[in-house]
Amino acid sequence: MFKNGVEGDGVHGFQGEVFTSTPAQPDIYSALTSHIHVMWTDDATPSVLTSEEEILSAEEAGSVTLESLDVVINMPQIVWPGGQMNVKEDKTLADDTPYGGGQVLDIDLDEMTVTFIAHRGWGPDGRTIYYIVTDATPSGPAGGMGVTYAPTSASLIANSAAVDLFQFSNGLTGSGPKGFQAGIAASAPGDKNYSPMWRISFIAWQNPAEAGLIETIGDINYYKEAGLIDVNLARPMDSDHIVNCPFIDPFQ
Repeated sequence: MFKNGVEGDGVHGFQGEVFTSTPAQPDIYSALTSHIHVMWTDDATPSVLTSEEEILSAEEAGSVTLESLDVVINMPQIVWPGGQMNVKEDKTLADDTPYGGGQVLDIDLDEMTVTFIAHRGWGPDGRTIYYIVTDATPSGPAGGMGVTYAPTSASLIANSAAVDLFQFSNGLTGSGPKGFQAGIAASAPGDKNYSPMWRISFIAWQNPAEAGLIETIGDINYYKEAGLIDVNLARPMDSDHIVNCPFIDPFQ
């Protein structure tokens, strides 16, 4: 991020940000970005720098200084050189719309806007929440949902930066990713442990014919202790399963 220099559409009003990776480099790409402020020195002539290499060369030449920030921002890339997120072909949305096929309805580069599908779920206390899906690991679920494959997210599986999201593998029909009821998140914005990075578990009813609606973390614990449901960490493709699902307010 540039704090001075050539004016532009960057966060601070100067040239645009320079990313060190894109989804075309899945082994190193992450939507979770650390940030470094770039500042031109007083005796330097600012120019537009377009790569990490150019920035480091300018630092070595004494033209810019770099300041690492203790900040991480969730910045999923929508369009990158040679690629972009999938745009869903069938834009008709209903309660029974399949979860897969893409999470983006429109990308408008002229207006610099992107329209995501908002998924409904429940927060830990049963309040309605909405979220979007931007990237996931492993490749199977990412491809099925039509989002960016981000294998580096697997490193969060046992980290506090990932929070539990419970989906359903049977029971009541609904808008969840497997066609059953909507999921339940273990935290929501405003909670100390909130994170957009979700560690997925699946809930299965012992007797699907007797399934009821589960809306809270308390409900999950009750039915689990009663032996009516099983709760298991998702391991698709025998791999750690993390999904980037930022909560949003679709009514803003």
